[in-house]
Amino acid sequence: MTIVELSLVLFGVSILAGVLGSLLGLGGGFVVVPVLTLVFHLDIRLAIGTSIVAVAATSSAGAARNVTESITNLRVATFLALATTLGAVTGALLAGVFDARFLFALFGIVLAVSGVQMVRKRRIPVAKDPIPAMATIGVAVAFTEGVDRGGALADRLALHSAYFDEAEGLEVPYVVVNTGLGLGLMYLAGTLSGLLGIGSGVLKVPAMDLAMHIPMKVSTATSNLLIGLTAAASAVVYFARGDIDPLIAGPVAIGVLLGATQGSKWLAGMRSDRLRVLFVSVLGVVAVQMIWKGIG
Repeated sequence: MTIVELSLVLFGVSILAGVLGSLLGLGGGFVVVPVLTLVFHLDIRLAIGTSIVAVAATSSAGAARNVTESITNLRVATFLALATTLGAVTGALLAGVFDARFLFALFGIVLAVSGVQMVRKRRIPVAKDPIPAMATIGVAVAFTEGVDRGGALADRLALHSAYFDEAEGLEVPYVVVNTGLGLGLMYLAGTLSGLLGIGSGVLKVPAMDLAMHIPMKVSTATSNLLIGLTAAASAVVYFARGDIDPLIAGPVAIGVLLGATQGSKWLAGMRSDRLRVLFVSVLGVVAVQMIWKGIG
């Protein structure tokens, strides 16, 4: 295969990766890394470096639209950014130490665990009638009475919010809980992002959705913003180590950018339950392939 043919194939695959990455808050890396390693037999560290570029491209395209439509919780993103950025630098440094087979297996295990947690996701009651946003936050507080809200930190930082669900046609309130646990999980997510080049949406989305009780759609949108910050931090380390090839990263970044732009347009109109099914299905397929590569 010539370099031109390779670039065209990578461009096409990257469009799909961008669409899925933007819809699911994963950053596109969960498609890019398996394709480059399993299909094109690229060294996994070079594939991860390329994926980091794809992650940044997805975030820049998807995050802007979600912020404009007020789905992203900017206060939560700002609060979690420090932990995920520090984790990204940690992971990027560790990537040069671990064996390639370990990275394959770890990649697959991370995806599998995330998928299982999303399947077990509990259901939280929501208001059925559209009411003003500030009033709905009070309703959400009532729903979470008796829940450990992570002290008063979430209250002091005004992390609680509400968003209008276009698919359901109503205002959905939510209260952010377990802020300390959220910070710890975000550091872990950032570390895995720098280590595996997957944008860490596979951990950020479940962490916000399950641990912090942030709705799936908001978790996905907020993850899209956070993964760009994470990728930028780890990309510096990969570039300095020579693990980013411009001839490969170029078409991948452009394809992911185009796909992410379209994916962000579709996100607002998707039902959360369908989004969850898509999330789990994709993670399951990729997890099995990567674990097999690591232990085979």
